[in-house]
Amino acid sequence: MKERLAIGSDHAGFELKQKVINFLEIEGYKIEDFGTYDSSSCDYPDFAFKVAKNISEKKNDLGILICGTGIGMSITANKVKGIRAANCCSVDMAKLARKHNDANILTIGARIIAFEQAKEIILAFLNARFEGDRHIKRINKINELTGLL
Repeated sequence: MKERLAIGSDHAGFELKQKVINFLEIEGYKIEDFGTYDSSSCDYPDFAFKVAKNISEKKNDLGILICGTGIGMSITANKVKGIRAANCCSVDMAKLARKHNDANILTIGARIIAFEQAKEIILAFLNARFEGDRHIKRINKINELTGLL
C-alpha cells in the first residue's frame, strides 16, 4: 500500500505543488493538501508547520513541502517534535535522507528544481526505506541532544 502524503507550499512553490499533486495521484498516492491554494504572497512557516504537525501526529505517513529554495520550509518543519525534514536537490540526497536519517518530510525548492527533476527526487524519497542498524543510535542521539523526541 502506498504512503499517505501531506503536502504544502508557499506562493513560490504553488505551481510546482499542483504539478506534484497531479503526478502523485496518478501514481496512486493519497494526498492531503495543506495549502497554499493560489499564488498570492504568503508566509511559508504557516504551511510548513501545518504539514509537520500532521506528520508528527501520524495522520499521514510522509510530507512534502515546497517553497522557493526548500530551506525555509525545512527550518520550520524541523522545529516540530518528531520531524526530520530534509531539503534535497538530488536523487541521491533524497534516497540517503530516508535510508540514513529516516527523514519523514522532503523539502524542495521550486526556484531550484524543475518539475521533471522534482518527480525523480520525490520518487527516490518515497521508495527508499530507513536502513536502521547503525543509523538508529544517531537518530536517537539527535532526539536526546535536542529534546525533540
